Amino acid sequence: MMTEKVSILLYDDEKAKAVRRFNDGRSPKYLIRTYGCQMNEHDSEGLAGMLEEMGYSPAENVQGTSLVLFNTCCVREHAELKAYSNVGALKKLKEENPGLIICVCGCMMQQEGAAEKLMKRFPFVDIAFGTHNSHLFPGMLYRLLLKGERVCDMAAPAQDIIENAPARRAGPPCAWVTIMYGCDNFCSYCVVPYVRGRERSRQPEDIIAEINRLVGEGYKEVTLLGQNVNSYGKDITGADFPALLRRINDETGICRIRFMTSHPKDLSDGLISAMRDCKRVCRQIHLPVQSGSSAVLARMNRHYTREDYLALVEKLRSAMPDIGLSTDIIVGFPGETEKDFEDTMDMVQKIRFDSAYTFIYSKRSGTAAENMEGQVPAGVKKERIRRLIEAQAAITYEKNLGCAGKAYEVLAEAVSRRGVSMLCGRNGAGMITNFAAPPELIGEFIEVKIIGANRYTLLGEII
Repeated sequence: MMTEKVSILLYDDEKAKAVRRFNDGRSPKYLIRTYGCQMNEHDSEGLAGMLEEMGYSPAENVQGTSLVLFNTCCVREHAELKAYSNVGALKKLKEENPGLIICVCGCMMQQEGAAEKLMKRFPFVDIAFGTHNSHLFPGMLYRLLLKGERVCDMAAPAQDIIENAPARRAGPPCAWVTIMYGCDNFCSYCVVPYVRGRERSRQPEDIIAEINRLVGEGYKEVTLLGQNVNSYGKDITGADFPALLRRINDETGICRIRFMTSHPKDLSDGLISAMRDCKRVCRQIHLPVQSGSSAVLARMNRHYTREDYLALVEKLRSAMPDIGLSTDIIVGFPGETEKDFEDTMDMVQKIRFDSAYTFIYSKRSGTAAENMEGQVPAGVKKERIRRLIEAQAAITYEKNLGCAGKAYEVLAEAVSRRGVSMLCGRNGAGMITNFAAPPELIGEFIEVKIIGANRYTLLGEII
């Protein structure tokens, strides 16, 4: 249904103030553990902002923490099992410190019956809520602290966009900016439309205003987030994703613009032109292929063929020869034959992605694929993903080695894991580069010459 204006709601400000008054004179601390995608990471920034509005400050670790919040993912079984394990591990800590508040939220909780099941299994969990009502978290904490009520609060699928809620970002120079919520694609393996709701786009003016605020706070780069950014604007009048990119490029002072994730079925010629024309838009795209077999793609309900995807890549590289291209690939989808898998391997060799996130298919409750015939044995899936990872790793390493001697402009983002004397950042194509530099240069654009590489990153030196 098309709408002229998305509803605007404020977060639960009055309850946040009441909790702050309750905490007056104390120094409560919080710790958030986040599982899953960048959308979840950005959601956690919002929850952290709310907690700080309520008088909490961040903790380094669980010891001495007043509140622990798990923001969960249910897209893949591993993330779900890890979340359950980590929640269970807090039982002893709760026994030692009965005042510890334990909260669980996110996609896993939004599944039908999941929150009730969790609170029954772990009676020491105080608050559980889903993805649609996180803006009401202050009210839930209010009910627990001031009324002594254990809270399990699920909401119907969201229809409104929540603006003006606080957020505690990791800090400059890079920030995530959500441009839309939900998903209408219903890929047969995916639970996202069920736990995130249908697509809802933010108004362009609100997005541009947020980015300009970030510029004023010292941010240099934003990544626009959505389950399928290419379908942005379908639910509001006079907006689409290419037009949004052009407006952000022209109407904000942000230096770099990235975005994710793009669905191949909606990647238009207009988007390719906008990427090519807009100087602030990075030459990088994450374009999940999921399989190189048209037969498997049809069962996945992806709405494109192998040939369609190859043609898109050709268009992108013709318009922008230097574009960075990454992807997602699922191995062992129901009915995947050895020939289907070989088609995937062949596509990897043909396209030569810069990097690929590879996953073994796991059943997700409520999805169309859950009961499909032809479930692939676990041993076969493990062998196939081993071969796929080895093939892609060799390609990535070869492409990284090919960067030796080249110079790139890198945004220094953080101290490198290699040590305090090293920084790391990305070039326009998204390639991670480590180089010797003092921490004072974080947030600066630096010309770096590549002098070495490993399988995943580049090594450079300042020119």
